[in-house]
Amino acid sequence: MPLLPLLDEVVYGPVHSRRLGWSLGVNVFPAGRKICNFNCAYCQYGWTREGESAVAPDHWPAPSRIADAVGRALRALETAGGRVDRITLAGNGEPTLHPRFGEVVERLRVIRDEALHDARIAVLSNAGTLDRPAVFDALRRVDDAYLKLDTADPWLFKRLNGARASLADVVDALRALPHVTIQSLFARSRDGRVDNTAPETVERWVAALRVIAPVAVHVYSVDRVPAWSALQPVPTTELEAIAAKARATGLAVTVF
Repeated sequence: MPLLPLLDEVVYGPVHSRRLGWSLGVNVFPAGRKICNFNCAYCQYGWTREGESAVAPDHWPAPSRIADAVGRALRALETAGGRVDRITLAGNGEPTLHPRFGEVVERLRVIRDEALHDARIAVLSNAGTLDRPAVFDALRRVDDAYLKLDTADPWLFKRLNGARASLADVVDALRALPHVTIQSLFARSRDGRVDNTAPETVERWVAALRVIAPVAVHVYSVDRVPAWSALQPVPTTELEAIAAKARATGLAVTVF
């Protein structure tokens, strides 16, 4: 099976997700390009080839264009009797890298409210830009902020997520963000060198969750072709055992 093709359109779906319900996806990136500050081994769009600096600010879709596309999609769905539970900022990479991300969020809120729609505004983010005040403020204004924390081990953070950000800083920022839902993917390489399911690694992850105190935790594994072909999914039974350790601290944890 191939990797997922990169999206060309601003709006895609709605698609049904076990986590998000009926989600209308919003791709804030230039057509057919993946822009990310992480390089996750499990990314369904393949390895990161371009960072934020590869795109001039005026080459990103304008917030007005994004909002207009979402507005048209909502009206079309209403006419067709379709359903949308969430308007989800995701797409080909890390959506908070959009240079006018805060304006995108605000315009989507206005479009949603003008349509008298009860869809929730959601963001899927790797949490690597929370040190930017404008991003942090924008995430406070969305209805659902799904932010990533796959491990609390700095070495694995670099190997699994390809992250340059400080893990300690990410955890501190997640702790400061209200109403955050943590999304955690568990996987291991065939040779076992990259594995965030080991007992001591899971304990460090649980300890970080205690600090963050999220409203919910979503646990899952690889279910599409990953960028790194050596990465393997974790069986549901193991995911449930990992989730149980986090639940023991009083957190609401769901396995998907």
